[in-house]
Amino acid sequence: MVKRFVLLLLGTLLTVGSVPAAARDEQHGFWTCPEGLSGQTLNVYNWTTYIAEDTISNFEELCGVTVVYDTYASDSEMQEALEQGNEAGYDVVVPTDSTVYVMVAENLFRPLNFDHIPNFANVSQQLKNPPYDPKNQFTVPYQWGTIGIGYNKTKVGKTVTSWNDLFSYQGSVAWLDDERAMLGVALRLLGYDPNTDNPDEVAKAAQYLKDHSSNLKVIAPDDGQDRLAKGEEDMVIEYSGDIFHLIADCKCNDFAYVIPQEGTRVWVDNMAIPVNAPHPDLAEAFIDYVLNAQVGADISNFTAYASPNQAAIDNGLIEQTYLSNTAIYPDATVMKSLFYVVSSPELAPIFTQNWDALKATLNRNP
Repeated sequence: MVKRFVLLLLGTLLTVGSVPAAARDEQHGFWTCPEGLSGQTLNVYNWTTYIAEDTISNFEELCGVTVVYDTYASDSEMQEALEQGNEAGYDVVVPTDSTVYVMVAENLFRPLNFDHIPNFANVSQQLKNPPYDPKNQFTVPYQWGTIGIGYNKTKVGKTVTSWNDLFSYQGSVAWLDDERAMLGVALRLLGYDPNTDNPDEVAKAAQYLKDHSSNLKVIAPDDGQDRLAKGEEDMVIEYSGDIFHLIADCKCNDFAYVIPQEGTRVWVDNMAIPVNAPHPDLAEAFIDYVLNAQVGADISNFTAYASPNQAAIDNGLIEQTYLSNTAIYPDATVMKSLFYVVSSPELAPIFTQNWDALKATLNRNP
């Protein structure tokens, strides 16, 4: 799940994030680094440009440490690095919920010591004890959001509300190369469980997508927002934050993002510590730091994804433009229509095999 964002704060939309750190500290209090960590090096492996501009530098200063910050473009890239022995010595990684299942089953994560992560208390109750990691034994939420439809309002000419609006659109569209999201949506539209373990149902979902691919121009590797901005397609399936950054960056009224009324995938990216992390104590300190209300708010205000930090929300630290947008922070009705992706080493191949076969048949490569 590549997070492609502008690297500058976006004008008045991000006024909270643009306040100097010292001023924010005086207003809201801040975070104190545990003793005994000075001089160490923390190795973080995260999605591309998925953190506020001063998050890392502030942590380095507060703890007297060095952070080596590497990025990846897909969960599989990060997973492979850990499966091959974590030769780079990563201390913190950020897997998506569906990947957590598989990596926990492969014993790739170290259990968390919540005595060292008191700011876990700041996490929204609805995001604690998730189905992919009961009791948060191995992970804590980092950011969350949805996969929906981004579209050019002028070219489409109407308000989009449904997946059918995309599949029946008389113009070019792009799908997202996310097998669980795409097949999950098709399963939902067919009346099946998006997490079914029935191979026949998954095959029917793949067939549904094939039957509704006449307007498909490309299955895109998470650059739908760029394709939309360039006018290459009129409608794209994309991550919520990517489209909202496009909306903010273009300084125009051309684009919109919608969670279709039939429902869609809700995802949660999480912080975890590899089982053989060389600096686990420093890693837990970093996780606690990220869960500080102000730090968490700064990250979410920058990424335009939803914050899992209820303290940041309750203290008014989240940009109101984002907080009041139900496509970023869905209301209770919309939340009921969303589905998590459940996975396992047994379930994952069923979806992968059908998705790979579908892509080969459609041949809509970028």
